[in-house]
Amino acid sequence: MKPHRWAVVALLVAGVVINYVDRGNLSVAAVDVMQDLDIKPGAMGVLLSSLFWTYALFQLPCGYFLDRFGLKRTYAIAFLLWSLSSAAIGFAQTFEQVLILRLILGVGEAVVTPASIAFIRTNFAEHEQGLPTAVFVGGMMMGPAIGTLFGGLLLETVGWRSLFIWTGLAACVWVVPWMLIVREPPARDSIETKAPVPAVLASLLHWRLFWCVSIGAVFYSYFWYFCLNWLPSYFLLAWKLSPSQMAVATAVPLAFMVVLSLSSGRVADRLIRRGRNPLRVRAVFAAAGFCGGACLFLLPAATTTWQAFAVLLVSLGSVGVASANYWALTQSAVPAVLIGRAIAYQNTLGNVGGISAPLISGILIGTSSNFFASIWLAAAAILVAGLSYATLLSSPSRLRPLTIETHNRI
Repeated sequence: MKPHRWAVVALLVAGVVINYVDRGNLSVAAVDVMQDLDIKPGAMGVLLSSLFWTYALFQLPCGYFLDRFGLKRTYAIAFLLWSLSSAAIGFAQTFEQVLILRLILGVGEAVVTPASIAFIRTNFAEHEQGLPTAVFVGGMMMGPAIGTLFGGLLLETVGWRSLFIWTGLAACVWVVPWMLIVREPPARDSIETKAPVPAVLASLLHWRLFWCVSIGAVFYSYFWYFCLNWLPSYFLLAWKLSPSQMAVATAVPLAFMVVLSLSSGRVADRLIRRGRNPLRVRAVFAAAGFCGGACLFLLPAATTTWQAFAVLLVSLGSVGVASANYWALTQSAVPAVLIGRAIAYQNTLGNVGGISAPLISGILIGTSSNFFASIWLAAAAILVAGLSYATLLSSPSRLRPLTIETHNRI
């Protein structure tokens, strides 16, 4: 079982890398798309945000389908949907066409996080979950890093349309090993598995830890999606870098996040294996890392590209310390039979930031002609996320896991 589960984790990591490459292509090509299709920064903010409208809307259905109908077919269908819609953006001629395709992209990509976290939760023991979660979260960060690096090079050589077409169609090859390797577990017929969505939601709404995590998720995702959607344009417009220079300046801090995410996940696992409280360990890493990410406040004070690069390296690296434990905390706190829906609920709330960050930042950039206000707002958001996780440490009652017994009483 162990070799097989790691093979599935490898495919899930590859899937999330492709996921972030496809959703990030528009960020990499934003300046060129705005010029070719005569789109203003505010309207580009709408396009960058639109993916998250359907992404958030379909979190709950995806979590339900995964819990009831399994991982294999659900993920394969969703993967093809998002890859083909991403490729089709390369043929778009109007703002409206790009908008529709981004909405479809969000529907397909909604499955990725609930499916991946649910697989890790049900196939790895509690003291093992930090490493596979860190590997998966590393894929979340490597996707933007790879997408920005190679996307910038493709943008400079073949143009933005070919960037979408090539990455979208080439990714479809992933489905072949997925269908060959993944095996569905026996059907689960327990009453807990069949619990209706309103009952599961009621359990979560009465759970104090869920609200602290959810508040943190909203503000963390605001910071994260500001970085993913607008940092490439920041380097192109504010610092006048070439696409290839922009690609390096953005990709290296994201790659640094991966290293620190893997390291912190592994260290947290070791602490838990030695008898430390899993929820407390995860919360400490999340609180410290997110608060450290607030050094993004210093970015507007940078006077050289090297100073801007150093600020991003520290800020994103700090968030890397938090990120794996951010997801692993929920895994430790929720029963396995509810994990798909619990992650879906958390991710739905978290994507409030995904919806608002590109849109608000586009409006601020369009009216002020600089990135200062949008950067400060993102820095404030990650600080709020860190403080939300810090409140979990103030009272043992806030670090109480959700149990089957608690769920069944509601």
